[in-house]
Amino acid sequence: MKTLIAVSVLSVLSFGAYAERQSSEPIKVIEPVAGLDAKKVQLGKTLWFEPRLSASNTISCNSCHNIAKGGVDNLPSSIGHKWAIGPINSPTVFNSDLNFVQFWNGRAKDLQEQAAGPIENPLEMAFSHQLAIDTLKSIPQYREWFKQAYGSETITIDNVTDAIATFEQTLRTPNAPFDLWLKGDDNALTTAQVEGYNLFKAKGCTACHSGPLAGGQMYQKMGLVKPFATDNPDVGRKAITGNDFDKFVFKVPTLRNVELTYPYFHDGSVWDLEEAVAMMADLQLGQKLTKEESGKITEFLRSLTGDQPEVTLPHLPPSTNETARPNI
Repeated sequence: MKTLIAVSVLSVLSFGAYAERQSSEPIKVIEPVAGLDAKKVQLGKTLWFEPRLSASNTISCNSCHNIAKGGVDNLPSSIGHKWAIGPINSPTVFNSDLNFVQFWNGRAKDLQEQAAGPIENPLEMAFSHQLAIDTLKSIPQYREWFKQAYGSETITIDNVTDAIATFEQTLRTPNAPFDLWLKGDDNALTTAQVEGYNLFKAKGCTACHSGPLAGGQMYQKMGLVKPFATDNPDVGRKAITGNDFDKFVFKVPTLRNVELTYPYFHDGSVWDLEEAVAMMADLQLGQKLTKEESGKITEFLRSLTGDQPEVTLPHLPPSTNETARPNI
């Protein structure tokens, strides 16, 4: 009986410490998503890997947001239709349903709206929504899958993008060492990582990088204290609002899995994570980090790498004589 009481007391104390740490820390735990429609997830996964949604039949969602590579392509800018170079670095798709808006400039309010963009972008998939729908309609297996998922063989761009967005919600990366530490496991982080996290907070990094994503919850100017030198012509939010105040203002990127998502920044100009840390401290906070400080913060950032999604490649159904041929 005494043993049972002791165990119960320890459990209560442990939960209390976890709850206190969870509530007091600016970065929160990433949890998996539950309750999604399995048929929509499976259909969305197939569409994610479907290159026939592009004019060339060679580019899929996974081309720029590779699930095997941290949800990115590890290029400064993605390569699109006929080797066109995109204007901006592709952000990770992992945990992206937790972003408050989508795209660097926030032009899409959610994942479904975002999913519609690349299909008809001439620098990306270079198709049209109607051609994408016609392509899927021409393939009997897709008509059957849409009927199973949406109750009708009618295929619209709305249910295409809804399926893709539903699949994307599964791409969470839980159980990072930092998450385990937040849940009360004091052995989950190394001494250097704990020291790095304390520096991360003390230097003011959490003013922008907080919440479950350690980012993704606000806009901020790139080069807040000192100008950011870049050859990239993208002006950020100004392209959407037309307001000079929004020039070089971008959505703050997530730091989840950041050791995998190089190169860094909207222009993809920095390949080394520790260099990116030092640059951000200087340009955004006006602080010069020592080599030891930037190294420890980098070690902390490595603790934000969670379980990578285990995704089995789908079998794509065969085309028919009515399916659009590649435009290459």
